[in-house]
Amino acid sequence: MKKIVAFDLDGTLALSKQPLTDEMADLMAQLLTVAQVAVISGGDWPQFDKQVASRLPGHADLSRLWMMPTSGAKLYVHREGAWTPVYAELFTDEQKREILEAFDAALEATGFTPEETWGERIEDRGSQITFSALGQQAPLHAKEVWDPDFAKRKVIQADLVKRLPGVSINLGGATSVDVTQPGVDKAWGLKRLAEHSGVAEADMLFIGDAIFPGGNDYPAKAMGLDTVCVRDPGDTANVITAIVACQKVG
Repeated sequence: MKKIVAFDLDGTLALSKQPLTDEMADLMAQLLTVAQVAVISGGDWPQFDKQVASRLPGHADLSRLWMMPTSGAKLYVHREGAWTPVYAELFTDEQKREILEAFDAALEATGFTPEETWGERIEDRGSQITFSALGQQAPLHAKEVWDPDFAKRKVIQADLVKRLPGVSINLGGATSVDVTQPGVDKAWGLKRLAEHSGVAEADMLFIGDAIFPGGNDYPAKAMGLDTVCVRDPGDTANVITAIVACQKVG
């Protein structure tokens, strides 16, 4: 029986940058009664609050929930009625400058310039620099059709790897490319989770929709965790329902 069930967010628990549905929020509350839960994804804390924390029902046991923004480079826990940061692996100003210049050069070299964008395409999240191809405020319907097979972003990622040796560059969400500190990816974050929770990696399960080489969920599989690859939030809902049933029986 797993002690921690960890999830990706966009494409796994919710549609890209959308809040949890009422059904998913209720399932998460049920899961918290039988296991600790972690959410680890590329968004920063405000996005986590909007999509997850503010959506959970009042009876959810938030003390058993670990929130890990920017691919695990940050960790938040709920103590004494409030969400509190535990750590944050932040970029220096010089690192940020180098990453932003590399993005500009990579996008020019690869030629992926969409006809229409919504908002800023590159966001500084402190511990992560995120490129969103269609802009941070792009509508879901546009994001879903831009790069559904990750092919475009894999080209951008390959170019960035040459320009930014040593940092972690992964693909996430519907249109995003995430850059974090050297070695900082979801495997790094999940190892830190094991340290802070006292739960062994063997007692964790990870669920995500991008568990493939280059996907930002793949590090969880590469580190040896038991994983479940899902297609979408509907698939995830079925998996959670099965876990809750099995945990209760166990």
